[in-house]
Amino acid sequence: MEIIKKIELMQEVSDKWRRGGNIISCVPTMGFLHQGHVELLSVGREKGDRLIMTIFVNPTQFGPHEDYERYPQNTEGDLDKARSAGVDAVFMPTVEEMYPDGFQSTVTVDNITQYLCGKSRPRHFAGVTVVVAKLFNITKPHLAIFGEKDYQQLIVLRQMVRDLNMDIEIIGVPTVREKDGLAMSSRNNYLSPEERLSALSLKKGLDFAKKMVAEGERDSAKIKNAVRELILSHPFTEIDYITICDPEKLTDMENIDRPSLLALAVRVEKTRLIDNIIVRTN
Repeated sequence: MEIIKKIELMQEVSDKWRRGGNIISCVPTMGFLHQGHVELLSVGREKGDRLIMTIFVNPTQFGPHEDYERYPQNTEGDLDKARSAGVDAVFMPTVEEMYPDGFQSTVTVDNITQYLCGKSRPRHFAGVTVVVAKLFNITKPHLAIFGEKDYQQLIVLRQMVRDLNMDIEIIGVPTVREKDGLAMSSRNNYLSPEERLSALSLKKGLDFAKKMVAEGERDSAKIKNAVRELILSHPFTEIDYITICDPEKLTDMENIDRPSLLALAVRVEKTRLIDNIIVRTN
């Protein structure tokens, strides 16, 4: 497994693989890998001839007072997991390598970035799109694999790839969960044992909403209110948003008359967690 820190070298390696007729898969990460990341790597390994993983904690997608400075890291553990998963190259640049003095460009996807996480994190997706566009230009993949837990990110990146005519297939992988249902996230590491119990309210809320729909409820407001009450009955919880929306446009749906995305963001003490499910009426 190659460990590459320079953009020019990563591009050379990818060019060589492409000339050899290899299909390149890329799994972008911010490190501190968990089983959810391992699943993404497994899909990338299965679908491509060469597998690149990137590790880069991207400062431009963090807002003021967020957790950029304290984002968890475990580089040696990450590299061990990458080797075990069959990664061919790990690209792990410095901030200075990715954003040198004089860097001025932006990549912006409008409309769908205004909803869900975009409301409370206005800079977030502009940071995501510019860094992922750069990573795509550096690693030159045919396929890029992302988790469905970050559902809005998945939709935004598909839009970016479509709009900018990037010849890259974006593959979404279902959310990987702990045995008790908590969606795997590097930020789960911040939770105390008591906070972690309250974090289970996200999945409980999603399951309760799914049950309401299965029993015939179609009024989005009623479902969201029920989920809100359930989550707030747990200590340490503060709701950022609960939304029922179109899975592609991310616009609100007043009634569930077709497949819908139920997505939520909840702050458990100081840790912001997200989760989602697709709700179907049949």
